[in-house]
Amino acid sequence: MALTGKQKSYLRSQGQTMKPLFRVGKNAVTPEFITQVDDALAKRELIKISLLPAAEVSLDEALSVLTNALPSIAVVQTIGKTALLYRPAEKEKNQHFSTAVKALIRS
Repeated sequence: MALTGKQKSYLRSQGQTMKPLFRVGKNAVTPEFITQVDDALAKRELIKISLLPAAEVSLDEALSVLTNALPSIAVVQTIGKTALLYRPAEKEKNQHFSTAVKALIRS
């Protein structure tokens, strides 16, 4: 999913005060971790993940595994060992950010 600069800027502003919901540790990115991220994105649309100091993979490696497993994910921003991920929700009741992101395409 390709996001425009305006869309990324909006999502970064929304994610600025978020705390990381998931942390990648020494077990790296497991199938269970991928399932949990998938479920969280279905309900929240925008999440932060961080890399613990004990992690055996880099943030780029963890993100590449995630984006290969879930191709609909967009990496909005990476700062240090933290990444902001976005995926529009399919259910209308969970669409907290996607309506505003869609509106930014037209402006």
